[in-house]
Amino acid sequence: MNFGQSIGFLVFLISLYVLWKIQQLMLLIFMAMIFAVALNRLVRVFLDFNVSRKYATLAISVISVIILNILVIVILPPFIEQFQLLINTLPRVWEEINPSLENFYSNYVEGNFAVPSFNDIISSYSSLGSNLFNNFLVVFSNVVAVALQIGFVLFLTVVFLLNPSRYRHYCLKLFPSFYRRRASEIFDKSEGAIVGWLSGILINCLFIGTLSGVGLLIFQVKLVLVHALLAGLLNFIPNIGPTISVVFPVMIALLDSPWKIVAILIWYFMIQNIESYWLTPKVMADKVSLLPAVTLFAQIFFAQSFGVIGLLLALPLTVVVKTWVEEVLFKDILDKWGGETE
Repeated sequence: MNFGQSIGFLVFLISLYVLWKIQQLMLLIFMAMIFAVALNRLVRVFLDFNVSRKYATLAISVISVIILNILVIVILPPFIEQFQLLINTLPRVWEEINPSLENFYSNYVEGNFAVPSFNDIISSYSSLGSNLFNNFLVVFSNVVAVALQIGFVLFLTVVFLLNPSRYRHYCLKLFPSFYRRRASEIFDKSEGAIVGWLSGILINCLFIGTLSGVGLLIFQVKLVLVHALLAGLLNFIPNIGPTISVVFPVMIALLDSPWKIVAILIWYFMIQNIESYWLTPKVMADKVSLLPAVTLFAQIFFAQSFGVIGLLLALPLTVVVKTWVEEVLFKDILDKWGGETE
């Protein structure tokens, strides 16, 4: 390795270190890229009618804000109301299962083990209330930080939409000249994979949320709206989300009729199987194909490495990594290795 190559390799290692230190910023940029890629498909529709990209971006932004406001006005108030009722119901659920837990521990654990009541749990943490004022600045700063991050992502999304080709050009400059055309092809495939994943996951979430709500209505479980919305939204986090979403309707059914618990578990199990074995292959065929073990490993890895944002972005990150690994490592390197001797 000559001096120039040594310097280039050193710069590469330094770049990796800098990127790792600003990992949270890079995740926010990646989130903005996902939104920009999705919305760019809609912008292209306006471009087909000879509308300039600036006005097309403005139109898409206005339409997105209007749709978001309609959803917030129509869905958010009843959702908040039902979610508050759900939170207020949790003490009753605890008191309901408390005797069963006491019996379990008294029968299967040596000695008498008393399960604390919900009031005992609250009183044991009463000291937290006195520290609430002291922690106010910390909570406030966290809220401001989240708001700034959301604003940063939205700003970058609009900026990327206004001139995506320019940012793509600079990204391609990072590759050697002989590989830039091939990198451009992989960018196109990555874009298609992200759009395929996003459209597929939106369809899946709508499917899960709708069928969950229909089933809970048939079983006459209270707070249907909040349960259905949580089931749909948590489906963005495969494996973990669906498991969490079934807990809330089961807790409510516990206070009503025991047979509803079994009915809910069976219904949610059927929905998840239909989604996994029929809907997902239909809507994501030839677009995104991830093995369940790979999906679970990716969630654990990105959540452990990058926290909550990493968990939320685990699937799109995996989709992009999978595309680059298949195209660069498999097709361009391993598939051609020793090809001359065949």
